[in-house]
Amino acid sequence: MIWFLIGTAVLFIWLGDLTEAAVLGAALIPIAGMDAYLHRRTQASTEGLRARLASQARVLRDGREKDVPSEELVPGDLVIVPAGAYFPADGLIQSGEALQADESTLTGEALPVRKAPLEPRPVGTGSVTVEGEHWGMAGTRLLTGEARVVIALTGPETLYGEIARLSRATQVDRTPLQEAIARLVQILLVVALVLCAILAGIRYAQGYGAVDALLSAVTLAIAALPEEYPVVFSFFLGLGVYRLARKQALVRRAVVVENIGRISCICTDKTGTLTEGQLTLHKALPVEGVSDDELLTIAATASRAETADPLDLILLESARPRNGKVEAVFPFAEDRLREVAVLRSPEGSCSAAMKGAPETVIEITTLSEEERRLWRQRTQELAASGHKVIGVAIRSFHDWSGEEPETGFDFAGLLAFSDPVRPSVADAVREAQDAGIRVIMITGDHAHTAAAIAKETGIGTLDPRVIDGKDLAAHIDHQEAEIDFDVVARCTPSQKLDLVQALRAKGEMVAVTGDGVNDAPALRGADVGIAMGERGTRSAREVASIVLLDDNFATIVGAIAEGRQLFTNLRLSFAYLLMLHAPLVATAALIPLMGYPLLYLPIHIIWIELILHPTALLVFQNLPSQNALSRLSKGSRPSFFAPREWVTISIVGALASTVILGGNILNLGETADVPHARSMAMASLIITGSAITAALTGFRSRSAWIATAVPVLSAFAAIQIEPVARVLHLSPLHLMDWAIAMFGGVIISAGAAFMTQRQDLGKPHARLHRSGQSPS
Repeated sequence: MIWFLIGTAVLFIWLGDLTEAAVLGAALIPIAGMDAYLHRRTQASTEGLRARLASQARVLRDGREKDVPSEELVPGDLVIVPAGAYFPADGLIQSGEALQADESTLTGEALPVRKAPLEPRPVGTGSVTVEGEHWGMAGTRLLTGEARVVIALTGPETLYGEIARLSRATQVDRTPLQEAIARLVQILLVVALVLCAILAGIRYAQGYGAVDALLSAVTLAIAALPEEYPVVFSFFLGLGVYRLARKQALVRRAVVVENIGRISCICTDKTGTLTEGQLTLHKALPVEGVSDDELLTIAATASRAETADPLDLILLESARPRNGKVEAVFPFAEDRLREVAVLRSPEGSCSAAMKGAPETVIEITTLSEEERRLWRQRTQELAASGHKVIGVAIRSFHDWSGEEPETGFDFAGLLAFSDPVRPSVADAVREAQDAGIRVIMITGDHAHTAAAIAKETGIGTLDPRVIDGKDLAAHIDHQEAEIDFDVVARCTPSQKLDLVQALRAKGEMVAVTGDGVNDAPALRGADVGIAMGERGTRSAREVASIVLLDDNFATIVGAIAEGRQLFTNLRLSFAYLLMLHAPLVATAALIPLMGYPLLYLPIHIIWIELILHPTALLVFQNLPSQNALSRLSKGSRPSFFAPREWVTISIVGALASTVILGGNILNLGETADVPHARSMAMASLIITGSAITAALTGFRSRSAWIATAVPVLSAFAAIQIEPVARVLHLSPLHLMDWAIAMFGGVIISAGAAFMTQRQDLGKPHARLHRSGQSPS
C-alpha cells in the first residue's frame, strides 16, 4: 500500500496535480513512520524474553565457586541458585531444602510450585522419566531455599528457548481487508490506465488533436485513479486506534482494528486475565471453639517473612503472630509437608504452631477417626473448587525437649486460598457468548481448578467441558473432530499455539489473551493477540497486537463492539465510493468515446473529489452504533462485500450512469449546448452522491445531514449563479432539469437503501473471513 501511494503521488506530480500529490504525500508520512516504528518494536520481543533470564550464574567448577555469564553455562555444570534468583538454564535439582519456585511465567499457574532434589538412581536402571518437581527451569524464580542444580539444557534447548523460537517463527498474516483492498486497487488501477490509453488513442483518431487527447486522458486519470481507498482505509485504522485507546485498549498494529471486530473465538489465559493474578485468603474454617482470628494467628505464628513465600506473607499480613520468643523453626520439607514453630511465651510456657498439607496436619492431631474423615472431605471439596488448602494446629506444653513435636496437636481448622476472579469477568463472558463469540480458557492449572473457574465465570455450559493439554494434540489431529471443549488444562506454550492454529484452520477468527512469557507464541500466532498491560510481561506486550491498559477482560468485549462498528462504517464508506465512482468513471470515459465533447474538465473532477473525500472520511466514521455486538451467524466464507451486495453496488452504479448519460445526451441532442448538457450531468452526479449518502447513513448523525444537503446547495449555487457558472464552463438549468435530476436521485437512493436494509450492509457482516483465502 505504501509503494502504491508513492507511485500514485509521483503520477499526480507528473500530471501537474500538486494538490492530490501533496495529500497523498501527507498521508504517506504517518503510515510509513508507523510501519517502521512497529517493525522495530516487534523485533524487540526477543529482548523482552531475554530480560527475564539470569545474566549471571554462580557455578561450582574445579572445587571453587565462581560467577560466569549465563550464556557460558554448559550441560553438566553445577549451579547454585539462592532464594529470589532466576534459574539460568534447565537442570536437575541435586540438593536443597524447603524449595518452592514461581513458574507462573511459563505455566501461568499463580501458586508456588514445590521442588525437591532428585534421588540418585542405581546404575543400570535404564531410561527414567523425571518428574517436573525435580527440574529447575530457565526464566522461573526460586522463592524459598537454596538449590544446587546440575545443568541439562541451555539456550534454545530450554523450555524458555522454545517459547522464544515459537514467538519469532510465527508469521503475521495480512488481514483479509488488506488483501481485498490491494486486489481492488490493483484492478481499478489497471482499468483506469487502460481506459486512459484507449480514450487518448480514440480521441486522437477522431481528429480532436494531441492536446485534446492528452486532456481527456488526464481528466479520466484524475477521476479513475483509486487513491481514496488506501487513504480511507488508513484513516479508519487510525481512528480505530484512537477510539480503542479511549476504551483502555492500546493498539500496537493498526491493521488489527479490522480483525478485532470479526473475532469469533477468544482463547483466554486464566491467571491475571480472568483472575486477579495473586493469591488471596479466601476462607477460614476453624473448629468449634476457635475463632477465625485465632486460627489466622496460629497460622501466622508458623510463618516466616524471610522465606518470601507468598502464602507466608499473606498470613503475616492477615494476623500478628503470638507474643513470645521463637525457640526453633522446623521448616517445610517435601518429606514432612508441614512447618512447625516452637514459641516460648513471656510467662515461660511453650507452644508449637503448625501449618501444612491438610492430610499431614490432620494425621498428627488428637481428632477422632470420624472427625478426621469429615475434615478430609471438606479439604477435598475446597480443592475441587480451585483452592489451595492448608491445615493449622497448635500444641501447648510446659517443658520442651528441643526436638520437633510430632504428636498431641489440637486441630485448629483449615485455610483456603484462591486467585479470585475479576468482578466484571462473568458479565463480559456472558455478553461475548450471547454475541456468538466462543470463549475458551487455556491454563496451566489442574483440571479441577480450571473447571471451577470456568463455572464461576460462566465459560461454556453449566458443566464446562475440560480437556487436558496432553490429550489436545490427539484431538486436533482428528481433522473431522469438532473443537467442542471449553477449557484446556495443563496446557504448554506449544499446545496453546497448536490450538490457535487449529481454530484458525476451522475458519475461526481467533483472539488470544495472556500476560506471561508462556503466552507469547499464541499471542503472536493469533489473528488478534491481546496482552495485559498492568501485570503482563514485557515479552507478552511486545508480541501482542493489542495491550489492555486496565487488564480488564470486559475491555475486550468493548473493543470488539467498537471494532465491529468501525468495520461496518468502513464498509459503508467503501460502498459509497464504489457507487459514486462507477458513474463518474463510466460517464467520463463513455461520453468522449462516443464522439461527444468532454463531459468533465479537471476543475469538475476536483469539485467532485472535494465532495467525495470529506464524505467518505468524516461522515461514515461518525455513524453511531446500531447494536454492534449483535450475534454473528455462522456461514460460508466471508468477504468484504457479499455477492448480492456487489450486485446491488453494480446496479446502483449502472443506474446512476444511465441517469447522467441520458441527461447529458438528451441535452446535447436538443440544443447542442455543451455547457447546459454538462450542467445537467454535474447536477445529476452531485444529487446522486447526496442520495447515496442519505440512503447509506440513514441521517443518523449531524454530519450525514450536512453531507447530504451541502453538495446539492453548492451545485445549485454554482450552476444557477451565471457568473460562477460561466467560470466553471456551465450554464443555468431549467426547473424541469432539476426535477429530473432529483427524480433520478430518489430512484438511486431507493436502490442504495434496499442494499442496507436487505443485504445487511449497515450491520456487522455475518460471515467471518480467514486470512489467506481470497476475499471478494
